[in-house]
Amino acid sequence: MAGSSSGKGIRASRTVPGSVASGAMRLGVLDVGSNTVHLLVVDAHRGARPLPAFSHKAELKLAAHLEDGDRLSEEGEHKLRAFVEEALQVAEDKGVEDLVAFATSAVRDAVNGEEILARIRADHQVDISVLSGADEAKLTFLAVRRWFGWSSGRLLVVDIGGGSLEVASGIDEEPDVAISLPLGAGRLTRDWFTADPVPPEEVRNLRRHVRAEIARRVGEVARYGAPDHAVATSKTFKQLARIAGAAPSSEGPFLKRALDHGDLVELTEKLARMTPEDRAALPGVSERRVPQLPAGAIVADAAMDLFGVPELEVCPWALREGVILRRLDMITG
Repeated sequence: MAGSSSGKGIRASRTVPGSVASGAMRLGVLDVGSNTVHLLVVDAHRGARPLPAFSHKAELKLAAHLEDGDRLSEEGEHKLRAFVEEALQVAEDKGVEDLVAFATSAVRDAVNGEEILARIRADHQVDISVLSGADEAKLTFLAVRRWFGWSSGRLLVVDIGGGSLEVASGIDEEPDVAISLPLGAGRLTRDWFTADPVPPEEVRNLRRHVRAEIARRVGEVARYGAPDHAVATSKTFKQLARIAGAAPSSEGPFLKRALDHGDLVELTEKLARMTPEDRAALPGVSERRVPQLPAGAIVADAAMDLFGVPELEVCPWALREGVILRRLDMITG
């Protein structure tokens, strides 16, 4: 994982002198996602979990700015540049000592993604690394392992993002298998649905497509054996679990929240038939995710069915936390 620097007093490959020796530092993570770009600031302490200190994000919908499906538009680049400049100032204002920046599927899929990041690097002195899909799966797996611990045994981790689906399985902090598929909820909504509520034929077509894509990779995971603990991360799973009756986030991160496959099957059928207004009225649903909930539910249902998982426990940590933990391992190890 490459470090980043803003050129404004934020260190990249090393921390401010004395911060590691004292056992504490303030770390920033800039996550350039397919839907949202997010700066998370945490207070990191040796031997302790990172504590969120500040969050700054914007819904840029970079994936929607891919022209001809594979080239990030000038408007998309302009929005990203503006947010990066703003985020660097916020990081400086909040006393960030070390900044890590990464991009996921929207930039990874863009044929001009590296060119855009090179221009941003030259203008703002911030190095945004492009994560591979496998790296996304591995870092998310690390976060889940650290959250639940070794007593969870073999973990199966499933994450539905805006652009891709990640699946990983293993008994250590490094998974035995980590796969990524272009089955993100936002991507599928744009590519497969023409109306909302979604026409039944389009639901069927997407369902067939998703299940065929996942089924091709099930053997890679199944060969290592059944999981002792199956876990879901990402906003999509959190919202599906909340709709199905899980406790709201306001009750804290330590309550168990789970998604039952039987409940999900029923919910998946309903979501596509509902109007956007009715979906928006469901508990825990954010307005910006209303359009992509039907596709997200179709992917979740397929993953649980094909991997033979009757229940997924929702983990509050995911990719950003995995990046933070890996960075702390590099600095304090």
